[in-house]
Amino acid sequence: MSELLIHSMSEFSSLILPCLDHAKTKNIAEIGSEFGGMSKLLTQHAGKAGGTLTCIDPEPADGFADWARAQGNVKHIGLPSLDALQVGVEPVDAWFVDGDHNYYTVYHELTAIDRVQRDAGKPLLAFMHDVSWPCARRDFYYAPDRVPPGWRHPHSYDHGVRLGEDGVFAGRGLRGMGSFAVALQAGGERNGVLTAVEDFLKEADTEERPLFYVHVPAVLGLGIIFDANADWSGALAEFLLPFHANPLIARLEENRLRNWLEVVDYQDKAAS
Repeated sequence: MSELLIHSMSEFSSLILPCLDHAKTKNIAEIGSEFGGMSKLLTQHAGKAGGTLTCIDPEPADGFADWARAQGNVKHIGLPSLDALQVGVEPVDAWFVDGDHNYYTVYHELTAIDRVQRDAGKPLLAFMHDVSWPCARRDFYYAPDRVPPGWRHPHSYDHGVRLGEDGVFAGRGLRGMGSFAVALQAGGERNGVLTAVEDFLKEADTEERPLFYVHVPAVLGLGIIFDANADWSGALAEFLLPFHANPLIARLEENRLRNWLEVVDYQDKAAS
């Protein structure tokens, strides 16, 4: 992805770090390590609080494993997220979900994380990236073979996507250039990260244990789920409210994406 398009979860650090302070977090788990980005910020936060960071990533960036071993408070689990969660991961104070951006993976990650937290009697606090376009209603696959056939949509490594279009375009638009595949069609059941979040909330949000959801429509979208019964939930909700579904932020995000896609289209036409 072009450096012209900021896309890192670390861009939300001015929101995320105060949230971690409000919730008095110490121990953190991160699905999808972002070496040099979010991982280092979370390591610093956990270290200051006397806690740990657990990074779950089967194929981290070059040098990440060595870096993790050199830290006194970082544990790296080199398994796919669902395998790691099935084997058993300790409950933590906050989860970061930024691995494979498709319905099957995200839905089952959230379900497993919720089970871990419930079994330990700990409140849920989860941050999810890519809940806005392009992954909100369309599956992206870094490892399609890890998604069972009944959950996996027809997809392509050679096609890209454009704003406002549900189909795909050969060699055009936002695309993985071989690093990831995109579902050929947006929308419908079991398709996309936001759809996974919504379906999880339909099941997990109950009168006995209500959940709050905050959607920050910038930098491909940040979603935050947290336990409304937690003693810190009021302060967290008050802090996040101005950013939730903010129409100005959403408009600015749309504008930057359209501008970036225009540049990509110009480059594609010049290269053809």
